[in-house]
Amino acid sequence: MEITCTRCHQPVQAEAAYCPTCGLPQLVYSADAVPGQAPPERWNQPIRDASTVEWKPALRLALLLALPAGLLSSSISPLNILGLFWMSAAASWAVVLYVRGQRPAWITVGAGARIGLVTGLAACWLAFAIGGGALFVQRYIQHQSAQVDSDWRKQVDATQDFSQRMADSLGPDFAAQMKAGRAQNEASMLSPEGHATGEASNMATASAFLLFFAVAGGALGARLLARTRPPEV
Repeated sequence: MEITCTRCHQPVQAEAAYCPTCGLPQLVYSADAVPGQAPPERWNQPIRDASTVEWKPALRLALLLALPAGLLSSSISPLNILGLFWMSAAASWAVVLYVRGQRPAWITVGAGARIGLVTGLAACWLAFAIGGGALFVQRYIQHQSAQVDSDWRKQVDATQDFSQRMADSLGPDFAAQMKAGRAQNEASMLSPEGHATGEASNMATASAFLLFFAVAGGALGARLLARTRPPEV
């Protein structure tokens, strides 16, 4: 049998001690209560709001799992193509480990998303720093500036070719405008300032996607744990 949560009005199993959506404790009363007596509560321990996060253990776990996720998602990793998976898996695992140490052993989706956000921020910062450091080493320590610039030119040419095809599909006027400004755009993007801005933009875009999947992974981990936890008795 299901009842309705008094806070969010979502259905709650009658035997559940907490609302799986917002974490509000659900007090259950005995049907055989004697008139004049206070109905018994289902637990004797202090109530912890499942929508809150104990940040000291959560941060420790988030930073611990952000380290391998950031390394595997960085540009120097041969497995960085799976970066979205690494990020979501690290956030989900951080939530699982955090929940295992809590009583009651579950948290809301929002709390899981916040733990995922912290895990993603730390991992993205690490991946961004590693990528920037790798470019610096390649250009100024290994003296491979020509290779770096050649790789960047290939990216610029591919971007310009794609933009030209899109403009051609929109009509002759757009195609003509694109051709007229192509040389100027390429010169701007191939300049040192344009190169630096482009690399930073690429890293920031990748970090945004990784962060989104980290938040989603944390929320999903909390949701699955809420569904699979045993009923409170």
